[in-house]
Amino acid sequence: MINANLPPVIAIDGPSASGKGTLAGIVAKTLGWHQLDSGMLYRLSALAVMRKGIEPGNEAEIAEVARSLDVRFDGQQVLLDNDDVSDVLRQEEVGALASQIATYPLLRQALFERQRAFRKAPGLVADGRDMGTVIFPDAKLKIFLIADVNERAQRRYKQLIEKGISANLMALLEDLKARDERDMHRSHSPLVPAEDAKIIDSSALSIEESVAKVLAYWSEVNA
Repeated sequence: MINANLPPVIAIDGPSASGKGTLAGIVAKTLGWHQLDSGMLYRLSALAVMRKGIEPGNEAEIAEVARSLDVRFDGQQVLLDNDDVSDVLRQEEVGALASQIATYPLLRQALFERQRAFRKAPGLVADGRDMGTVIFPDAKLKIFLIADVNERAQRRYKQLIEKGISANLMALLEDLKARDERDMHRSHSPLVPAEDAKIIDSSALSIEESVAKVLAYWSEVNA
């Protein structure tokens, strides 16, 4: 049930490299709303774990690290312990660890309230894997963004190359397939569309076309 007393939320979920972060950013800017990139919080947790030398299997300690993250978002910059880690967070090593530890219930619980705190007036566009099912089940609009895994691998490869980060297309493809498997079959908050989500296949769509679809759906729910 939608709580009319709370700022509205548009939840955009989907698999890795489906383009949900870019889509959410443009939609948020268009509406003049706040944005939550939930995947960034998991990547920040993974990076903090790597820097502290914590074993990837130590769920309790990883959850405590996430709970005490010193994070600040400043425009396009992401600061961890006052260090600009914006580019480091996009490295595949960080993403792979984030995908691994994201299956831990204690970690997801630790980040639950931190994510909900992003809900502020005039509204929030939140992207991730469980925004519409777990974090904001009362979101006024829920989008589930999908794309062919080969297309997603191509997008991720192009993104990394443009940032000057070396990458192997086939390795990226296999990594995305493995992430999809983990995300969809984990016992806690699996990657599934909410029952009332609008499915958008962005495989053959430009980002502008995907944005237009989301804004059209938003107009419909407010009609």
